[in-house]
Amino acid sequence: MSAARLKLGIPKGSLQDATIDLFSRAGWKITLGSRSYVPAIDDPEIECLLVRAQEMARYVQSGALDAGITGHDWVVETSADVAELAELVYAKQRLARVRWVLAVPEDSPIREPRDLEGKVIATEVVHLTEKYLQRFGVKARVEFSWGATEVKVPQLADAIVEVTETGSSLRANRLRIVDTVLESATVFIMNRAATADAWKREKAENLILMLKGAIDAASKVGLLLNVRRQDLPAVLAVLPALKNPTISNLSDPDWVAVNTIIEEAVVRQLLPKLKAAKAQGIVEYPLNKIIL
Repeated sequence: MSAARLKLGIPKGSLQDATIDLFSRAGWKITLGSRSYVPAIDDPEIECLLVRAQEMARYVQSGALDAGITGHDWVVETSADVAELAELVYAKQRLARVRWVLAVPEDSPIREPRDLEGKVIATEVVHLTEKYLQRFGVKARVEFSWGATEVKVPQLADAIVEVTETGSSLRANRLRIVDTVLESATVFIMNRAATADAWKREKAENLILMLKGAIDAASKVGLLLNVRRQDLPAVLAVLPALKNPTISNLSDPDWVAVNTIIEEAVVRQLLPKLKAAKAQGIVEYPLNKIIL
């Protein structure tokens, strides 16, 4: 067992399940006890700790953790001095960035940020919101919200700044988005002193490589098919590819095998076209990682 360890923060809360699933697809199994904040991981060179995403950057900055996964928004909110090594575009519901938005009730007279002068805003990201208001020269009272922020308008606040992936929760609460305060994504951050440690930096970069490979593969599948050489141009004409499809000779010199990677969302439209182009033996298979 190696004496070297990378102390890694895993986000507890909304990103927890998505992060553990991502690590699994990248090749690392993380096991959580029912009440444990110290997950087990099948890599003797990594030591994990469950930390709320809101606090992650602070612990990484202090050196309590060498690295961690959190949102760019929480790095900004805490003004943490950490190195953002990579953006990992995934969230709790889907592979996407999230937005912190300024929202008001549908019938509110507030139409733009300058209409917030003298108003009350409820949010979990107080400092981020204050910085946003400073850009417009607006003075308003920003109050910290412990949760359920959407229900605090109009009785307890005039507006809210809340995070959204799809906007569905805001619409369900009859709220209207006025502006985007910050667009954010999950990021892999590292303590600045730890980045100077060659072993820790390499371990972190190898981990990022595999995590990004799993993210890149999440929305794609592989396709393998056989086609007569004479029909190959027709197949290639309808076949999208990551770069160029791989074409291999078969034992029958009149036939070739074609292997490619495509977006999973287009498979249902593509397969009938491939069949019409005289492709045969079409096999769709899942992907764990794509290393670009």
